[in-house]
Amino acid sequence: MRICVVGCGAIGSLFAAHLGSLTDVEVWAFDVSAAQVRAINEGGLRLAGTGAVASKVQARRDGAEIPPCQLGIVAVKSQHTAAAMAATSAVFTDGAVCSVQNGIGNEEVIARYVSRVIRGTTIVAGHVPEPGVVHLDAPGDTWVGPFEPKPARMDEVDQLASLLNRGGLPTVALADSRGAQWTKLIFNSATSPVAALTGLAMGQLGGRAEVYELVSGLVTEGRAVADALGIILDGDPMELIDDAARHAGGHQPSMLQDVLAHRATEIGVLNEGIVRHARDVSVPVPLHQVVTALIHGLESSWG
Repeated sequence: MRICVVGCGAIGSLFAAHLGSLTDVEVWAFDVSAAQVRAINEGGLRLAGTGAVASKVQARRDGAEIPPCQLGIVAVKSQHTAAAMAATSAVFTDGAVCSVQNGIGNEEVIARYVSRVIRGTTIVAGHVPEPGVVHLDAPGDTWVGPFEPKPARMDEVDQLASLLNRGGLPTVALADSRGAQWTKLIFNSATSPVAALTGLAMGQLGGRAEVYELVSGLVTEGRAVADALGIILDGDPMELIDDAARHAGGHQPSMLQDVLAHRATEIGVLNEGIVRHARDVSVPVPLHQVVTALIHGLESSWG
């Protein structure tokens, strides 16, 4: 079995490193960072704190140098999905590709380039302290299922879930994974922009009543949109938020990390994505509109 992980930031590196621990899986990785690719090829991809090295991972900056793969995992930031898929689509001529990215809308982009797509979501969190090293900040589950407009076969979904489970990443295969995706979407959309605008880490969001009230209000609006779309959430986003505060209190959501580094955020597939769907079903979401505008305004201030 040959798998290609597209994007070796924190999430992609975590998936590649865990899959690379399997003796019957050949793991390739695509990334645009010369330093990251060089470090992986020279020293393997190491999970910080464990001493484990996924020595089988082979990384490339040129998709043409990667052999055909039966499965793919896309983990780039949403704004880079189209470019990453354009560079690697030939790798998946007869393969199924899974997004484990934040937000909604990434599968639609991937489907422009490949014939079979898996809708995925994960609550695993981490960071890359140095090239070739990834640190697991918060363990969690992953959910995968066929993407309805261009679905992967269920046996491919099951196979990917089995490999991830064997590699140490708990994964559930579902016939319909929209509920899992929207649960994570609402969780992210309620916490990430608030953290980015305030500078607060996950465990600090509940420290001030007015901030926690804003987080709760964003969850309520997101749930209303999901309900109007007929999507049944597979969990309570507020429970996930409280759990993350207890067990990963120091974690800085990726949007906060982007803001601190003056990088473009993923607001377009998080709160703005909820706003787009809310318009389709005539559900008011003023809080999501406000935080979307504020994050875009913050981005524009960097010039």
